Amino acid sequence: MAHEKNHDYHILPPSLWPLLGALAGFVMLFGAVLYFHDSGPWVLLAGFVGVLYVMYGWWSEVIAEAQVGDHTPVVKIGLRYGFILFIMSEVMFFAAWFWSFFKHAMYPMGPQSPLVDGAWPPAGIETFDPWHLPLINTLILLCSGAAATWAHHALVHENNRKDMKWGLIIAVALGALFTVFQIYEYSHAAFGFAGNIYGANFFMATGFHGFHVLIGTIFLLVCLIRLQRGHFTPEAHVGFEAAAWYWHFVDVVWLFLFAAVYIWGG
Repeated sequence: MAHEKNHDYHILPPSLWPLLGALAGFVMLFGAVLYFHDSGPWVLLAGFVGVLYVMYGWWSEVIAEAQVGDHTPVVKIGLRYGFILFIMSEVMFFAAWFWSFFKHAMYPMGPQSPLVDGAWPPAGIETFDPWHLPLINTLILLCSGAAATWAHHALVHENNRKDMKWGLIIAVALGALFTVFQIYEYSHAAFGFAGNIYGANFFMATGFHGFHVLIGTIFLLVCLIRLQRGHFTPEAHVGFEAAAWYWHFVDVVWLFLFAAVYIWGG
C-alpha cells in the first residue's frame, strides 16, 4: 500500500534518450561546422542519423505508454502544453526570416545611399509569378489542411475510422505533391542562393517551410500507419491532434510567405 499510485501523473523510469539526443544533436551541429570548412559531410550525417534514431526510439516509447493507458487526462494536458510551446518556438523561428526579408525589402542596400540607390528585388533578379505555381501550391496546401480537419472531425465527432483514413491519405498525398512542385519551382528559379540577399532570404524562408512540410507529411503518414494498427479513439488521440496542429501551422506560415514573399516582395 505504501507504493500504491494515488495521483494522475505518469512517473517515467530513468531514460537515456535525453542524453543520447543531446549528444547526437551536438555531433550533428559540430559536423555542420566541419562541413562548412570543407571537411566532408560524414560527421554531419552521423549526427543526423543519431538524431533520427533518438526521435524514433523516444517517440515509440511515448506511443507505447499511450497504448497501455499511462496518458491520463493530466498527462495529456502536459503533452498538449509542450507541443503548443514547440509551435510557439517555430513561430519565432519563422519570424526571424520574415524580419530579414522585410528589413531588406524596405531598406535595400545600394552602392551609394541605401535609400536612393537600393532596389528590391535587386537589379537583375527575375522573381516568380505568384499567380502560377505558387498559387497552385497554396491551393494544394489549403486542401491538404482541409483533409486533415476532415480526418479529425471524423474521429472525434463521428468515430468514423474509414473517413479518418481517407482524410489522412488525401492530406499526405497533397503534402507530397506540394513538395514535388516546390522542387520543380526551385529547379526553374532565375536566381540562386548565393550572391544576393533576395535569393538568400527567399530560399531560407521557403526552404525551411518546405522542410517543415516534409516533416508534417511524415507526421501525418505515421498517424495513418497508427490508425491502421488500431490506435486512436475519440477520447485518446493526442498524437494525431499534435500532427493536425502542426499541419495547420504549416498552412498559416505558407499563407504569410505567399502574401509577403511572392506577392508583396516580388
